[in-house]
Amino acid sequence: MKKLVAYFSASGTTAQVAANLAKAADADLYEIEPAVPYTSADLNWMDKSARSTIEMKDKSSRPEIKDTDANIADYDVIYVGFPVWWYVAPTIINTFLEKYDFSGKTIILFATSGGSGFGKAAAGLKASVAADTTILEGKVFRGRASQQDLEKLAAMA
Repeated sequence: MKKLVAYFSASGTTAQVAANLAKAADADLYEIEPAVPYTSADLNWMDKSARSTIEMKDKSSRPEIKDTDANIADYDVIYVGFPVWWYVAPTIINTFLEKYDFSGKTIILFATSGGSGFGKAAAGLKASVAADTTILEGKVFRGRASQQDLEKLAAMA
C-alpha cells in the first residue's frame, strides 16, 4: 500500500506534524502550496477584511494552488493535513481535492488547532471528492504531536 502525506501549512505547525507523520507512516510528503503565499495580515482572523476571513466566509472560494503534480494516482491512502480555520478545513484543501481524482482512495484527515476539533471539516470536504472516496477523521493535534499519536494515525491506513 502506497501512502502520501499532503498538507497545507500557514505558519509551519502543520508542516512539522506532516513531516513527522510521513516518517511514522513510511509515506511520501507533498506540500499544498498557495499560488499566492499567505502573509501574517492575511491570517488575522480578527480582521474582517483579511484574506483568510474573506475566503472562509465564501464556501465556494477556491484559492489557487502553486502546482498540480501530486501523482495522486500512485497512492492508495492519502493523509491530508491542514490548520483548522473557522471549525473547518481552509478552502485551499477543497482546491486540492478538486484538482485530482480520488476515486476508490482513502483520505485520512489530520489537523492542527489551538483549541477546536474537526468541526464540520470532513462534511465540508466530501463534496470535493468522488462518491466512492472514503474520508476518515484522523486526529487534531494541539501543537506538538507525540510519537504515539503519530503511530496511531499512521496505523489507520
